[in-house]
Amino acid sequence: MNINKISIVTLGCSKNEIDSELMMSILKDRNYTITNSLNESDLIIVNTCGFIDKAKEESIEAIWEMTRYKKTGNCKYLILSGCLAERYSKELLDEIPEVDGIIGTGNIKDIASIIDNLNKSKERITKVGNINEQYLEGIKRISFNPTEYVRISEGCNNYCTYCIIPKLRGKYRSRRMDDIIKEVKYLADNGVKEVILIGQNTSDYGIDLYGQYCLDKLLDRLNNIDGIKWIRILYLYPDNFTDDLIRSIRDNEKIVKYVDIPLQHINNKILKKMNRRTTREDIISLINKLRKEIPGIVIRTTFIVGFPGETDEDFNDLVDFIKEIKFEKLGVFTYSREEGTPAYNLPKQVPEEVKEFRRDRIMEIQREISEKIMADNVGKTITVLIEEEIEKNTYIGRSYMDSPDIDGIVYVNSRTNLELGSFVKVKIIDSLEYDLIGEVIQ
Repeated sequence: MNINKISIVTLGCSKNEIDSELMMSILKDRNYTITNSLNESDLIIVNTCGFIDKAKEESIEAIWEMTRYKKTGNCKYLILSGCLAERYSKELLDEIPEVDGIIGTGNIKDIASIIDNLNKSKERITKVGNINEQYLEGIKRISFNPTEYVRISEGCNNYCTYCIIPKLRGKYRSRRMDDIIKEVKYLADNGVKEVILIGQNTSDYGIDLYGQYCLDKLLDRLNNIDGIKWIRILYLYPDNFTDDLIRSIRDNEKIVKYVDIPLQHINNKILKKMNRRTTREDIISLINKLRKEIPGIVIRTTFIVGFPGETDEDFNDLVDFIKEIKFEKLGVFTYSREEGTPAYNLPKQVPEEVKEFRRDRIMEIQREISEKIMADNVGKTITVLIEEEIEKNTYIGRSYMDSPDIDGIVYVNSRTNLELGSFVKVKIIDSLEYDLIGEVIQ
């Protein structure tokens, strides 16, 4: 059974999106055809997520959905990759007989050889455990949207007690600065306008490779690349957010004044149980400094509610903090009890219904905060990246205040056709809870 056409189904975070792109590029170089048609595919790769319960459930559902193409479509082989595959390789093979191969997070480079072997032997193949593999440099990406993610590091050394990622993605490994610069120049040459820098913890960039925190130096160099309009940074942990980094975000024109800082909680007792390396006092000091030093900065954060031992008093402490700080963007997760993490065995596990109540309570508060922040933008003129036309001369775009898929959008009305991927000046005429409505300034 010869394999020619291959589809990749990507789940989870932006890191998985890049892994899928790398696999696509490797396979295209080996003359395999990448297709979006699952019915026509000879082989389907499901790039899974295994971070928390909801993500695991979504991945399992997607896998079962893909198995039907071995009965109703052209699919001969099914391969699983990503975090769920790394974490539960044996269980997945045992429970799902339709799965023909497993590839772990550090074995992306082996995807072509695994498929070649399936073509020859038809035997099920597993390659996992290589979690500290370096990033695959020199593989040219083949997808060029106006916005593209660029991974600057892999793995994590923080070992938060609730998090399984270090066991799935390995220790912290920074990419060489020159390699990142080369990749961004390549993306710019192919029409990319916005790059979003990602890693498990981007503020630690360079400490392992250069002996110092170097994200500011990387940003300074990226700012000089022609063709790139916006540079956005996600997943900046608060503990190593240096003054040099603040200076770089403030002074470099292309670095959007937007930071994603996952704080997880504000109560010192809970932060300590989580093995977070910051305190309430550190967090408040950083937020005040960012707002003072960088005019117009948008701060996005995420919190976990229902961590073991979180009392009503601890939760109310978090609620009061959110009301006081008024984050521009905010998300909430309920604590997911993950086997293999220290928090799994902690006493005083919080019931699911309490977790969900606390999550909903915070999102209700944030909705009111966001609605007021959005209303403050009415009458202002902002720059918007046009991403989609939803009807004649009505478009969807994003401002610097919004990261794709997780934040709001801007509905844009125009009397003329707009080019997707273009930047336009928009006057805001109305607002919603999380979104804005505006008209192009002709």
